[in-house]
Amino acid sequence: MTSPRIAFIGAGNMAASLIGGLRAQGVDASSIRASDHGAEQRAKISAEHGIHAFASNAEAIQGCDLIVLAVKPQVIKDVCLDLAAHLDAGQLVVSIAAGISCASLEHWLGARAIVRCMPNTPALLRQGVSGLYANNLVSAQQRQQAEQLLGAVGLALWLDEEQLIDAVTAVSGSGPAYFFLLMEAMTAAGEKLGLPRDTAAQLTLHTALGAARMAVASDVDASELRRRVTSPAGTTEAAIKTFQAGGFEALVEQALNAAAQRSAQLAEQLGR
Repeated sequence: MTSPRIAFIGAGNMAASLIGGLRAQGVDASSIRASDHGAEQRAKISAEHGIHAFASNAEAIQGCDLIVLAVKPQVIKDVCLDLAAHLDAGQLVVSIAAGISCASLEHWLGARAIVRCMPNTPALLRQGVSGLYANNLVSAQQRQQAEQLLGAVGLALWLDEEQLIDAVTAVSGSGPAYFFLLMEAMTAAGEKLGLPRDTAAQLTLHTALGAARMAVASDVDASELRRRVTSPAGTTEAAIKTFQAGGFEALVEQALNAAAQRSAQLAEQLGR
């Protein structure tokens, strides 16, 4: 597929990560441009990736096939209202702004092809995962272009229903923080068991990394991997039973439900 011409509205960390991923895949710098209100941010992204950066959003999108909305949710309404008159009918709009529904984007931009995405912060290391939803005006080629864009920083998974974005937010969007919380707790517990803090932290982090790599590479699910490393009456079983006695699974479910509900609430508030 010929690389589409892409304009990023907003040149922050996530935009820079996507641009870096595209460049690493061989997309020519001349096919990518960005806009940002900050002169320092424009200079930085231009120097790092060799792309043109503009102060004007309207100027940045001229002649582009794909427009990436990479601004904060709190300002996206004003950005969209300003952009609406400058968009061409055939341009695809991809939004990575959390909590902004397709209905809100269509209200501000008019009826057009829109893909809504929920990436997560490991995308900054090109180890992310994103949920994508396309409205009914997105063509097969445009879906491929959006998948190529988000695939530049990790795994891209399509959703059949937009409301599932809230579940994606709960599982993967907010998910890195859950693992960080567990890492904090394990490090602190290891220190209380007598390990130097730095040793406890390294043991925790590398165990998490190794377990994740095992799970990704395995042909069985996480529950089977857990069973394989849990010897009857052994140390791991003692820890697992303690987790379960404390209601671990139910607590995780409650936490993700709370995140999904908050995602839906924010979408309603920000989309007004």
